[in-house]
Amino acid sequence: MVRRAAFAALVMSVVIVVTGGAVRLTASGLGCTTWPRCTDESLTPTAEMGFHGVVEFTNRMLTYVLSAAVGWAILAARCHRPWRRGLTRLGWAQFWLVMSNAVLGGITVLTGLNPYTVALHMIAAMGLVWVALLMWERSKEGDGPAKLSVARPIHQLSYVLVAVVGLLVAAGTLVTGAGHHPGTPQDNKIVPRIPIDYDRLAQFHADFAFVSVGLTIAMIFVFAAVKAPQPAKARTKELLAVLLLQGVLGFVQYFTDAPELMVGLHMLGASLTWIAALRIPLALRVREQEEAPAHLPTQAPQAATV
Repeated sequence: MVRRAAFAALVMSVVIVVTGGAVRLTASGLGCTTWPRCTDESLTPTAEMGFHGVVEFTNRMLTYVLSAAVGWAILAARCHRPWRRGLTRLGWAQFWLVMSNAVLGGITVLTGLNPYTVALHMIAAMGLVWVALLMWERSKEGDGPAKLSVARPIHQLSYVLVAVVGLLVAAGTLVTGAGHHPGTPQDNKIVPRIPIDYDRLAQFHADFAFVSVGLTIAMIFVFAAVKAPQPAKARTKELLAVLLLQGVLGFVQYFTDAPELMVGLHMLGASLTWIAALRIPLALRVREQEEAPAHLPTQAPQAATV
């Protein structure tokens, strides 16, 4: 049950990234004009707010679905016998990430979709994906100490790859902050944008993509040379496939003036790329079941004497 609950939380963490992107791509970022209420007078959107109010409010309501999934994961880990203390902590970490990101989303609305808070909102959502993935992966393992399956420098190299992919995702948020979809209708000139040339930021983002692809290919050859575990080899190839697909989406998006559907698919791909990268170092170590402490044999009770 713990694995199913952890997987549900992971899926919802990706869904909330995609629906958050949908809010921006439908120009509904200020569909609710304030936070935590939708308007100063109403908790829910009014008829006058129309489509944009419904989209923004629906995304807010999905936070409760995400919270329910995380709550299920926490309860499943806490009720497991024996108690999975580490998994319970990861569940609570997800809960606090959800709460803090909800507040950050509110700040984003209150600051009129400031591009820097929008970018931080996205990065925090990726942090939630990270912890949710870690809980799901750990639910398939024991609670014993981690033992590396490869030499430590190889394991550290996998974390370099994760860092580069993380920078790739972060660079994408900057492109968004200077790009075509500020989150409000095009005639709204109030929303600030990052004051850096869009083409330069797009090239900066593409440079990280090239480095990520090159490093992933290098990892494939390294894993083959050191006879790394088969799951690690498979996950590295999966990362390469996702990166190449993301590259195609990114180039099409750039040369077609960033249509909403392509941007939405690119955001989904960013989540999947992040997950694929994070799974590689996790496949380079194993955790066995933690050994139960040895107990002294209990002494048989003596017969009563008369």
